Amino acid sequence: MAAKKAFITGIAGFVGSHLAELLLLQGFEVYGLLRSRSKTDHIESIISKLHLQDADILDTHSLYATISRLKPDYIFHLAAQSFVPTSWVSPSVTLETNIVGSTNLFEAVRMAGIDPVIQIACSSEEYGLVHPDELPIKETNPLRPLSPYAVSKLAMDYLGYQYFQSYKVRIVRTRGFNHTGPRRGDTFAESNFAKQIALIEKKKQNPVIHVGNLDASRDYTDVRDMVRAYLLAVEKCDPGDVYNICSGSTIKIGDMLTMLLSMTKTKVEIKEDPERMRPSDVPVLLGDNTKFVQKTGWKPEIPFKKTMEDLLNYWRERV
Repeated sequence: MAAKKAFITGIAGFVGSHLAELLLLQGFEVYGLLRSRSKTDHIESIISKLHLQDADILDTHSLYATISRLKPDYIFHLAAQSFVPTSWVSPSVTLETNIVGSTNLFEAVRMAGIDPVIQIACSSEEYGLVHPDELPIKETNPLRPLSPYAVSKLAMDYLGYQYFQSYKVRIVRTRGFNHTGPRRGDTFAESNFAKQIALIEKKKQNPVIHVGNLDASRDYTDVRDMVRAYLLAVEKCDPGDVYNICSGSTIKIGDMLTMLLSMTKTKVEIKEDPERMRPSDVPVLLGDNTKFVQKTGWKPEIPFKKTMEDLLNYWRERV
């Protein structure tokens, strides 16, 4: 029997690279979308095993040509402008990439007349303003997005629903809560802290860690657990439906920093940086993963402390 074909948009990114590794281990033929200007550091170690395609989700012609030629069994749609603060600075680019890019992908699949299962990486940011009595957040919670990024993900989420209802495109919507681990971009709080600690250890930065809002609480999953969930989503979940993927517990950003600092002997000072504050921030994101767990049997396996150790060691090797 021929190996199943998996196609990943955003394969060279943080999550895409971990997903590609998992799929190779599981015996899939792995195809990925790569723009000519994409960095490939994250997939360097497996690049010879991947089938990389030169196309862009904003270029409908290249996208359709690629999809109709490959006819993948599974598509994992991870390509996005995924950093919330950037969405304040360039909202139009965020909306175009995340909404128009996703529509182009769905259209390419529809026009090619193929029937893959598509997982789309929606986001817990869509819930936005969550009232204390609404925790933990279920899939049925009202969506009150607080950033252009969140609005773009909400639109993609609902487009996925609409394409399933209108055209029976088999789209599974996963709302991932925060996920992190090795290769996380240094624009994200936990990765930024880890990088700063690594720089301080090497005497490349003064012993001062610059921070934003340390009071926010987030529900973190290790990226390696998250990509296992994405694979289970295409294998076991119902197309057209939506699933929270999260650990079901939270950690305060300040406590996460304390945990990272417990892994170094270096003494540091912590300094608030007004540049790192957002125009509106979500105080608590705590998800309810019951629906997804009941459907797939998934559970997070990597303890948060291990995730942080691996992230810190990743930066120690990089800086």
